[in-house]
Amino acid sequence: MKKGLLVLCLSFSVFAQSNKAVSLIDGMQKKYKAMGSFSANFTYQTEGAATMSGSITVKGTKFRLKTAGQEIFNNGKEVATYIKEINEVNISSFDPSEGDLNPAKIYSFDKKAYKISLKGVSVGVSTVELAPVAKGTQVKSIALKISNADLTVSEWTIINKAGKKQHFKVAKLNPKANADDKFFSFDKKAFPGVEVNDLR
Repeated sequence: MKKGLLVLCLSFSVFAQSNKAVSLIDGMQKKYKAMGSFSANFTYQTEGAATMSGSITVKGTKFRLKTAGQEIFNNGKEVATYIKEINEVNISSFDPSEGDLNPAKIYSFDKKAYKISLKGVSVGVSTVELAPVAKGTQVKSIALKISNADLTVSEWTIINKAGKKQHFKVAKLNPKANADDKFFSFDKKAFPGVEVNDLR
């Protein structure tokens, strides 16, 4: 009887933690969606490599992501990936169901695609783990650190199937970026001499 009660209590505890984790994700996504458009500066580091800086501006499904040597423009219809070193841009059609969990998707991913669990709570911050449901993905898990007070994301760590980690940390968030739609489209005129590869 006692053993059965213990199992029941543990099951309830796991269920409650799972509900809290999903609630945190719901609240976080609702918060960022309500911003309209926002921008953030962040640092990122792949395990064994140096720490680098990047920035992102998001507006619905549109985003503009800048990292070391590369800039991605997504206007909701097409994705343009500009590589600074060779002054070249690759343009492809945008498919929201494709792609890894990049810094833009952290705020808008489909919850149904992940098993969501609460991994820890420290001073004012909860760590929520996402494990892809689909088999064959390159990502093993993603750990998000979410503020309990305002539901903003402060850090996240992506672990691939090989166990290699990539860590992101938000340095500054601007909740009122007020970005125009044109900001998310690649403008060839702004990149003199750029070679365009249209892959659509």
